[in-house]
Amino acid sequence: MPAPFRLTPVTLGFSAFLSAGFSVAAPTTLPATSVSAEVDADDPRVTQTNTATRTSTPVRYVPQAIDSVKTSSVMDYGTNDLGTALSGMPNISSGADTRFDSLRIRGFDASNDFYLDGIRDDSQYVRDLHNIERIDVLKGPAAVLYGRGSQGGIVNRVSKMPESGRRSTIEVQGGSEDLRSLYADLSTDPTENISLRLNMGNMDENSFRDGVSGNRQLFAPSMSWQLTPDLNWLVQYEYSRYNRTPDRGIPGVNGRPADVGRDTTYGSEHDYIDDKAQSLRSKLTYELSENWQLRQTLGVFKLDSDFDNTYLTGYTPATNKVTRQHWQQDLNTRNIYNNVELEGGFDTFGLEHRLLTGIEIGSQRRDPILYTAATSGPGSSPVPALDLFNPNRDLRHTGRMVVSSNNHTEVESRAIYVQDQLRLNDQWQLLAGLRYDTFDVETTNKVRDISEDQDSHSTSPRVGVVWTPLQNHSFYASWTKTFSPVGGGLIGITPGAAGNSNDLSPELTKQKEIGVKSDWLDDRLSTTLAIYELELYNRRTSDPNDPTITLLSGLQRSRGIELTGIGKVVGNWYVRGGVGIQDATIEKDNNGLEGNRVNNVAKHNGSLFVTWKPEMGWYAETGLTLVGERYADNLNTTVLPGYGRWDALAGFRQKDWDLRAALNNISDKTYYSSATSAFQIQPGAPRSLVVTGTYSF
Repeated sequence: MPAPFRLTPVTLGFSAFLSAGFSVAAPTTLPATSVSAEVDADDPRVTQTNTATRTSTPVRYVPQAIDSVKTSSVMDYGTNDLGTALSGMPNISSGADTRFDSLRIRGFDASNDFYLDGIRDDSQYVRDLHNIERIDVLKGPAAVLYGRGSQGGIVNRVSKMPESGRRSTIEVQGGSEDLRSLYADLSTDPTENISLRLNMGNMDENSFRDGVSGNRQLFAPSMSWQLTPDLNWLVQYEYSRYNRTPDRGIPGVNGRPADVGRDTTYGSEHDYIDDKAQSLRSKLTYELSENWQLRQTLGVFKLDSDFDNTYLTGYTPATNKVTRQHWQQDLNTRNIYNNVELEGGFDTFGLEHRLLTGIEIGSQRRDPILYTAATSGPGSSPVPALDLFNPNRDLRHTGRMVVSSNNHTEVESRAIYVQDQLRLNDQWQLLAGLRYDTFDVETTNKVRDISEDQDSHSTSPRVGVVWTPLQNHSFYASWTKTFSPVGGGLIGITPGAAGNSNDLSPELTKQKEIGVKSDWLDDRLSTTLAIYELELYNRRTSDPNDPTITLLSGLQRSRGIELTGIGKVVGNWYVRGGVGIQDATIEKDNNGLEGNRVNNVAKHNGSLFVTWKPEMGWYAETGLTLVGERYADNLNTTVLPGYGRWDALAGFRQKDWDLRAALNNISDKTYYSSATSAFQIQPGAPRSLVVTGTYSF
C-alpha cells in the first residue's frame, strides 16, 4: 500500500548552467528569430528547439509541427502526469491507464515513443514531472533521428539542467483530496567551472476515487563541469518512486460509461503498484572549433515495477455484475544507449550547411513475470464479481496464483544517421536526413524453455523545405517516414507462436505535412498552422480464413489540421492554446474494423489559457480545455462524451516568494479522461483546489 505522508528535511544544495534542450550545440547558421535579448521568464513560448533536429534550431525554421509546454504552466494546477499536462494540445489525447503513461498523437499510439533529453525512455511506468523543465511533442514520424516507432510523433521531456548563478527554491503544495507535497530545487556553484543542481521531494495524495491513494518520491542531482575551455561534462541522475493504488476505472454499459458515482471503484483494497525508476545520463561536449562540435551521450535506465491488481474485464447485464481478473507482475527493465554525434557548419558554392551525423548503439533487457488466478486444481478459486452500483471491495480473490508467463527479452539496435540543414538564400532553406537502423530481438520463454529471435532493418528518410517570403512568416512542407518492427513496441516476441507473426517485415508509416509558422505583434506572439496526412500503410491484420496468419494488408489513416498560438499579446497579457481537427480511421482491415474510428481519438480538441502577469504583485490566469466525443474501443461500441473543463488560478508574488491558488474544473463537470477498453474507462477529476507556495533564495 502507498506509504504514509512524510516530508523529508532538505539539507543539500546544488546548482545549474545549461539551457534546456537535447544538446549544447553550436549556433545554427539558419536565420535567427528577432527575439529580444532580454528573456521574459513569463513568456510561455519555446523559441529554440533541439528535439526536432538534434541541433539548436529556431522553431520557426523546423519544417514539422512541434508543440511545447513548460511544466511550470501546468504544475500549479496540481498536475504531475503527462496525459493531463498535454490535455488540450491539438490532436493529442491521453490513453493512460493506471499502470503507465500512454498518449495518442495525431491518432497513433505513442505509448513507446517517450524520450528523456533525447534518449529513448520506453519502459512501462508513470513518469514524474518535478525534474522536467518542459515537454516537447514533435508531431509525425521521427525515425530519421530517433529510430523505430514514432508513428504519430514523439514526446521528449527536457530535464532541469544545472545553470550557473541560478537561485534555489523550496515549494510547498496542498489541496483537495489530501494533496500535500514538499519539493526543493537547489543550486550552487562550488567553483567557477562547476555548477550543481538537486531536485528532490515527496508528495502524498488521496483521490476522489474510493480507496485510491499514492505517494511519490524524487531525488535528482546533476552536475555541469567545464573541464577545459572546449570540453563540458554534464552528468544527471534521477531516482523516482511512485507507490499507488491501481484504478482501472468503470465499465461501459449500453454504449456509454456506466451511470455510477464517479467515486465508484471495483478493485481490491489490497491492490498496489510500485514503480522504482532510475536514470543516469552522461554527456561530453567538445568544441572542436568555432563551427564544429563533437558530442558523446550515454544513457542508462532501470525500472523495477511490481503490481498486484484486480481489474475489470466485463459487465454482465443479466446479473448486473462487473466481472474481474486478478493479476500480479514483477517487471524489470534495463536500457543502455550510447550516442556519438558530430555537428558543424560549412559553406559550399555560397550555400550554408549545418551538418549532423551520428551513430547510436542500444541494448535493452526486459524481464516480466506475470501471475494470474488459478482456474483449476487445488487452491483455485474464482475472482468475485461485484455489483455495478454497490461494489463490495472487501470481496477479493484469495486463491492460488500461477505463473502465466515468464519471459526474458534482449534487444540490440544499431543506427547511423546524417542530416543537413541547408540555407540556399535569405528565403529558402532545405532540411534532408537519412537513417539506417538494425533491430535484433530475442525472447526466451522460461516456462516452456524455448527461444526465438527476429532481425529487422530499415531506412528512414526525411525531407523538408522552408520558404520565408516575408520576414515574419515561414511556409513549409515536409515528407517523413518511420518503421515499427516486430517486437519493437512493448519489446519482445512470442517464442513458438503459431503462424507467421514473428517473421513479418516492419510496419511502415509516412506523413505529408504543409504549414506556416508566423510571428506577430513585434515577435511577441507565435502561431503555427499545419495540415497533414499520416498513413500506416501495411498495418498488421489477421487472415480471416486462418487466425494464425498475419497479413500486412491493413491501412490506418489520419488527416487533420492544427492551429496553435502562444506568446504575449499586449502589456502583461499572455495567451497559450490551440485547436485540432482530425479524422483518424481504420481504412482497411480483415476483422470487421474497416471504417471505424481509432479509439481514444476525438475529431476535435483544443484549449485556450489567458494570463495576466505583471512582473510583481497580483496575477491571474483562466483557461478552457475542450475535447470532443471519442470511442473507448476500436470496435466503436462505447462512446465517451465530449466535454469542456474550466480552470483558473490567482497568485501574488514578490522577489523571494510566490503564493498562488488554482481551482480545477470550476463548473464540476462530469467527464471521462481516457479509456483502455470498453470496460476500463477513467472518470475525470471533479472540482478541486490546489494552493502552492514557493520561496527563492
